[in-house]
Order: sequence, then C-alpha cells, then structure tokens
Amino acid sequence: MKKILVTGCNGQLGRAIRKEYEQDEVTFINTDVAPGEGVIALDITDIKQVMALVTSEKPDVIINCAAHTNVDACETQWDLAYQINAIGPRNLSIAANAVDAKMIHVSTDYVFEGNGTVPYTEFDEPNPVSAYGKTKLEGEKFVKEFAKKHFIFRTAWLYGDGKNFVKTMLRLSETHEEVNVVCDQLGTPTSAKELAKMIRHLEGTENYGTFHATCEGSTNWAEFTEEIFRLTGKNTKVNYVTSEQYAKMNPASAKRPAFSILENYMLKLTSDYRMADWHDALKEYLNEN
Repeated sequence: MKKILVTGCNGQLGRAIRKEYEQDEVTFINTDVAPGEGVIALDITDIKQVMALVTSEKPDVIINCAAHTNVDACETQWDLAYQINAIGPRNLSIAANAVDAKMIHVSTDYVFEGNGTVPYTEFDEPNPVSAYGKTKLEGEKFVKEFAKKHFIFRTAWLYGDGKNFVKTMLRLSETHEEVNVVCDQLGTPTSAKELAKMIRHLEGTENYGTFHATCEGSTNWAEFTEEIFRLTGKNTKVNYVTSEQYAKMNPASAKRPAFSILENYMLKLTSDYRMADWHDALKEYLNEN
C-alpha cells in the first residue's frame, strides 16, 4: 500500500489532499506543527526530526503543504519565513532522497514580480519583491537541488476548508451593506480541491518538474467577490477600489503582485489533464460548503 507523508495536514490544501485520496489504497502519515488525533507533530525546520520520521516511516511520497503564508508578517519575520519556506522544503527533500520518495512541494505566484501583461509560464524568470515570495523561491531552489524525484506546483488565490477569502467575504456580507475590494490585482482563484486533484493526477507519474497549477481563466478580487455574492444570493454591494486606495484604508507592509495570472503551460504540454475554470470550481466549492 502506498504511503504518503503530508506536512501541514490541517491546512486547506492538506485537508483537500486527504479527501482527494479517500477512495485510494493509501496510508497517510499526517503531520503538522502541533500534534492531534491522527496527527504527528513535525517541525520541518529541524533536519533531525525530519530525517528520523522519514527514515522510520519510509513514505513513497512526501507532499509539503506547510508554509509561512502570512505575507505581511513575513516582512518582519524574515528568519522564521526562511526557515519554514526554504529550510523546511530543503530538509524534506534531503529526507525524500534518502528513502527514494517522490517530493511534492507547493509554491506560489509570489515568486514573480507581478508586473506582467501576459500570463506567466514556468519558463519566465522569477523575480519576487516580497519576503514571502523570496523565501518561497529559495524553497523551490532547494527542492530542485536535493530531491531527485520532485514536483513543484505554483498556485495562487487558494481557498478551501479553512480561513480564506471566500469565507471572509461571506462573513462580511452578513454585517455590511457594502464592501471595498481591490480591482486592479489580476489572478485566478483556485480551489484547494482542484489543486489536490492535479497533485493526485501527476503524483502517480514520473512527469517531474515545475508546474503552474491554477484554475483556468482570470479575474480581479472585486469581480471574484461579486461572483461569490451572486452565487450565494447576497445583496452586498462591492465597491471597486485601487490597491493604492485600499492601502490607505488598510495599511500593509508587503507589496502585492498586480498581475498574478499563471499559465498551466507545462501541464498542457506534457499531459491531457486540465484544471477546471475558476467559475465552475467556485460554484462547486460553495455547493459543497
């Protein structure tokens, strides 16, 4: 029976991955920073802990869903962000190689500067401008360096079972007649379920490398919010504001990419698999939740 070790198993993607494999003959080694029922405590920044667990359990696959994703906090917590987003993937990759396991690492659109005009492919040169993006890019580099069998999945605007933009907007709609939402940042909302499905599809192959992994299509945050409200029958008005206007109302320390649209180029070149359109994925998510 296949053994899969998941880090950050209690996060949105970790939960989606476990659900995606429900019908498969898979034994999960669920890990997170804190122990719990069926969850092993694992500090991925500690190479000794990582090596001890991996060499003991000998998983066939390691899926790294752990990350320091608080983009603003990363600006003032560089060391912590680097440990989790770069050293953690490095440690897991070294351990994966030691037991000949496949290493699957989840990265982000923030590795790009975000000033483009056409969707970024896997062959565009990364140039992160935030601490979050810089540390995530270093994590990618370590995975490439140390894991012989690796997949890197860059995703964006992720939502699933947990705290996310969709739930935040729905919560605000309960108490606000109108909300201010940025309209000049472009990207693709991606459900954790769709990403988990893509990971499961490629995990069973030897089609290694770096893949962009977002739903199809693109939008901005304000239009995304309007679609959330339309599908849930909310009458809350969405005020379109620029990033500059929003920053004056809600100061943030990290620069957000204005253009985060990723093209799943490698997936389309090397596979018949396609991710769902973001409208369809959102509708499915709302129906299920």
